[in-house]
Amino acid sequence: MKKILRLTGNNTQMLTRFLIVFLVAINTAPNNEVTIQWNESKKLTWSDFKGPVERGSDAVAVTASGITFSFSVQQSNDTFVSFEAHADAHFYPEKSWYLKDKGDDHILAHEQLHFDITELHVRKLRYEISKLRISQNIKTELRHAHEQANIQLAKMQNAYDTQSENSMNKEQQAIWSAFVKAELIKYKAYRSQ
Repeated sequence: MKKILRLTGNNTQMLTRFLIVFLVAINTAPNNEVTIQWNESKKLTWSDFKGPVERGSDAVAVTASGITFSFSVQQSNDTFVSFEAHADAHFYPEKSWYLKDKGDDHILAHEQLHFDITELHVRKLRYEISKLRISQNIKTELRHAHEQANIQLAKMQNAYDTQSENSMNKEQQAIWSAFVKAELIKYKAYRSQ
C-alpha cells in the first residue's frame, strides 16, 4: 500500500522516489541477493517482507518486485542464427517491508496483486518474445521488448495504486483483482513454472 502516486504537490517528489526504487527493483538482482520467484501456488506472507521500514513514509507496506531478463544469441559467420531469452518475476524480500501493527490480510492481498502484476508483464514479455524471429536486429528487438515491458509494468503499478487508492477503495481493489486474474489466465501459456 503506497501513498505516493498522486501527481500533485508534495506527492510528485514521492512518485519520483517510488519510480527510482521500482526501476532499481526491475533490474536483475545481484547474484547474492535473495529473491522469491513468482509461483502460482505460493502467495506472499508477511514473513516474506524483511526489509527495514522506511521511516517517515506514510505507506503501510511496500512491495519491491521486478522483471529479471537475460538473453543470448548464437552467431555463425557474423550472422545471428538463433537466440534464447529468459524473463522472470521476482520479489525482493530485503527491499519489501510493512508496519507490523497495521498490516492485515486486505493489505497483504493488495501487495500480492503488485507481485501478480509483475508476473502478468513477464507473461506479456514472453509472448512478445515468442513473436520475434532471428535477424541481425535481434539484440535491439529483445532489449526493446524488455524496455517496453518495464514501461508498461510501471504504468500499470501506478494505475493500480492510484485507482485503488492504495487498497483503501475496496470496490476498485476488487475490480483490479478480477482484471489481473483474467489477464493472467489470458496469458497462461506464458506463465512461470
